[in-house]
Amino acid sequence: MQYNELSVEILDKVGGANNVVSLVHCATRLRFKLRDRSKAQTAALKNTAGIIMVVESGGQYQVVIGNDVSQVYQLIMPLLEATGGAETADAPQAKEGLFARFIDTISGIFTPFISLLIAGGILKGLLSLALAMGWLTTHSGTYQILFATSDAMFYFLPIFLGYTACKKFKGNPFIGMAIGGALTHPMMVAAFSASQLASAQPLHFLGLPVIMINYSSSVIPIVFACWLSSRLEGLIHLRLPAAVRNFITPLICLAVVVPVTFLLIGPVATWLSQMLASGYELLYSINSTLAGMFVGALWQVCVIFGIHWGMVPVMINNFSVSGQDTLLPLLIPAVFGQVGATLGIFLRSNNAQVKGSSASALAAGVCGITEPAVYGLTLPNRRAFIFGCVGGALGAGVLGYFHTTAYSFGFASIFTLTQLIPVSGFDFSVVAAVIGMVVSLSVACALTCLFGRVNAVQSDMVTENRPLASEVTSGKPAQQEEFIGSPMNGKLMPLAQINDPIFAGGLLGRGVVITPTGGRVVAPIDGHVASLFQTHHAIGLLSPQGAELLIHVGIDTVKLDGQYFTPHVSEGDEVVRGQLLLEFDAEAIRAAGYSLDTPVLITNSDDFTDVIISDVCDTEENTLLLTLVR
Repeated sequence: MQYNELSVEILDKVGGANNVVSLVHCATRLRFKLRDRSKAQTAALKNTAGIIMVVESGGQYQVVIGNDVSQVYQLIMPLLEATGGAETADAPQAKEGLFARFIDTISGIFTPFISLLIAGGILKGLLSLALAMGWLTTHSGTYQILFATSDAMFYFLPIFLGYTACKKFKGNPFIGMAIGGALTHPMMVAAFSASQLASAQPLHFLGLPVIMINYSSSVIPIVFACWLSSRLEGLIHLRLPAAVRNFITPLICLAVVVPVTFLLIGPVATWLSQMLASGYELLYSINSTLAGMFVGALWQVCVIFGIHWGMVPVMINNFSVSGQDTLLPLLIPAVFGQVGATLGIFLRSNNAQVKGSSASALAAGVCGITEPAVYGLTLPNRRAFIFGCVGGALGAGVLGYFHTTAYSFGFASIFTLTQLIPVSGFDFSVVAAVIGMVVSLSVACALTCLFGRVNAVQSDMVTENRPLASEVTSGKPAQQEEFIGSPMNGKLMPLAQINDPIFAGGLLGRGVVITPTGGRVVAPIDGHVASLFQTHHAIGLLSPQGAELLIHVGIDTVKLDGQYFTPHVSEGDEVVRGQLLLEFDAEAIRAAGYSLDTPVLITNSDDFTDVIISDVCDTEENTLLLTLVR
């Protein structure tokens, strides 16, 4: 897929670069903080090819892209930096609640490097597996090099957090890195080790005793230190002479904040870290089974709204304080509950389009990415999503009962199973994790197969002949049905067979593909033009009954930048069935190397119980193409 055009389109539809305060991304979504959310064109974004869903939650405007989110992010950021649109401190912003600010702060600090932490956690898990199987020993050079690789980012976590936290607090991120470096400096680590000896002499700073703490892998101390540094920087930077401020500002920040961190912030923040870990362990110990069921049932609900980031510091803090965590394992059944529900849809559906999108979502879900399954399949099905949560609750209850524990950080996926292996080797809690995963998947799959509303996400091909559009419009259509004509002459093809995973997966809606034999697009309904792409290759229509149509001429034809396309309507125009909307030079487009396979989609197909495709091989302008059943 071409991401340059998508990046420009996203930035334009969130209100432009000047409407963006900040932007970060996680595994699947762009997380915007906007000055004025009313400027964002949410409906248009949801109908844009390449975008799975748009969610507003936690003080953020979240655009769900999928696995390729980092590529889109890397193209958008230069556009923001060129205009100065992001990270502007004095921009007027709408007031947000405390929880929204918390989620925004946490995601802004952790998302830039969370994938590296996950990669390190997986590598640690694989090393644990290698030790348990006898493939490596802790004394081998191979193990030591790979362990250092897996542990480096977690060990030096304060340095990475120093960069992202200062950047989030609008301070100099390199000052934050220097503070994190001081906390993890070998001299200070050695001083901590020496302080553990009975004969150790206390360390002092200007006569004040220093409480020695090992800050490697710590989270909360560096975040508070960066907050203080950023505030101090803001107070002194503009008050210093321009000739010296660039080096005097960091000098003052480091000279003040680092000692204050060792003397005050570090001990207090470490105490808070230990209280947080102890508080979680206390709640977990009251009834670990119920705790597991609660997390397994609600985790995916939190993911939908992007508020699951609030639990990331808890997990990382547990690893920092205790070297292990019981929260992460509970997420495995929550993920595989949705995988099981998706498998149920795959098994029950007899529609090629639904099977294709289900298979793709299954592969992503097993690897821990559930957004394609949730947004594209289980959530529209509603019952399937609930059954996935039920399966997640039951499976997580099993893990909670056996106190299954993780020994390295990550996000739940099939790879997380290796992160549950203790250094001493396999124990039954690892087996319990496998049992819980199988329970969640099996229960969700069985319930979806038996009781899921699969027709909420499928558009089955029918074998009965339907009336021509001209016949339908001569009389009043049957109640609860809406008839869509064909926008062009051509041959029909199932949506699942198109050479584009976004369209084929049904993520933009149900419909059909027409391979045109002419060069015209006519209105298939009475209605108005809801959108007309600047490159004129795609047009969106809205019917009086509320059906939202997208006619996308060709695959990747956006790259032609409007060449060979001639529009005959404008956005907002009222149109009647059969009216000429667009002309295109089919021969020239094919000669340029582009496919003219044209998806005709109902982008709000979730509003209909069925989308029935006319049972013909060839279609002509204004003959019946789709029947929408409410």
